[in-house]
Amino acid sequence: MLKNDLFLRALNNETVERPPVWMMRQAGRYLPEFRALRDKYDFFTRCETPELAAEITVQPIRIVKPDAAILFSDILVVPRAMGIHVELKDNLGPIIPNPIRTMEQVNQVFVPNIQETLGYVMDAVKLTKEMLNDEVPLIGFAGSPWTIFCYAVEGKGSKSFDTAKGFCFSNPVAAHTLLQKITDTTILYLKEKVKAGCNAIQIFDSWGGMLSPVDYQEFSWKYINQIVDALAEETDTKNSFSDEKKSVLGDLRQTTEKSTKTKVIVFGKGCWFALGEMAQSKASALGVDWTCSARNARYLTGGKITLQGNFDPSRLLSPIPTIKKMVHEMIDEFGKDNYIVNLGHGILPNIPVDHAKAFVEAVKEYK
Repeated sequence: MLKNDLFLRALNNETVERPPVWMMRQAGRYLPEFRALRDKYDFFTRCETPELAAEITVQPIRIVKPDAAILFSDILVVPRAMGIHVELKDNLGPIIPNPIRTMEQVNQVFVPNIQETLGYVMDAVKLTKEMLNDEVPLIGFAGSPWTIFCYAVEGKGSKSFDTAKGFCFSNPVAAHTLLQKITDTTILYLKEKVKAGCNAIQIFDSWGGMLSPVDYQEFSWKYINQIVDALAEETDTKNSFSDEKKSVLGDLRQTTEKSTKTKVIVFGKGCWFALGEMAQSKASALGVDWTCSARNARYLTGGKITLQGNFDPSRLLSPIPTIKKMVHEMIDEFGKDNYIVNLGHGILPNIPVDHAKAFVEAVKEYK
């Protein structure tokens, strides 16, 4: 059983001695150990080789020591499995040479057999679980349908995603058809991740904030909510509670474990305007970026659902005493319960490792 289940207890709205902490993109680019592997293997080789993905996943657990691991992978493995050609090179970002702009192209995109196309991810999950040895929970993830759609239609990153938005507004039937195919694939993919051993799931809606509140409902949230609802039907029978708790509660706890629903975190960058509706869903927690204050996030969500965030990643460049002071202030603002300490987006590649460690240590030192 899990030796550290603090993260899962926070997702379950339990009272905790301190909030758990992990960092988005903690498995990767700021660690010298990761860069050594990056210099030897290209991006998709790292993603598609279970031994490499598992090693990269556990590196921050050994070095930075957060309360949860997140599987090393990429949101774009999903469109690749759907027949969309994706190229991704370090420091260049994702490129889709033939972006989707017509209904004919949408019709060529398919919902794949997950084990045949993404079985390597499940192998990485299983191997990672072995390497973690029940130290901490493992988080699986996927991009939101809208975020995947943006890359598929735009063909590359963008500051505004005007082409993707224009496709939605000029050809809504084709847009919704593609969004539904991505949604159906993501549901199948994440269910397999849970079966393979992931203890929780995070959905990254990186580009949701590009949409107006009305358009967000139509082109993003309704598809995310389908995923949340589908995963809520799944149960996680593995590693939910510590040995100590299980020895005390015995068979009763085992029975409870079998009915534990999959915990889903939804993180929408710039989507503060949708927090109220998100809080009414079956999500266990909502991620908040650094542009939304703790006070506003609690107000918009009704003050009950677990929140995650929202330290500005650039603030990790501050002196270590400042980082620790600001982390303690952030916890005071959110409150130690119903809260998971994290960044407001992914950790930057130029963050010193000692500063990442200080971020985690500050949470563990909180009283």
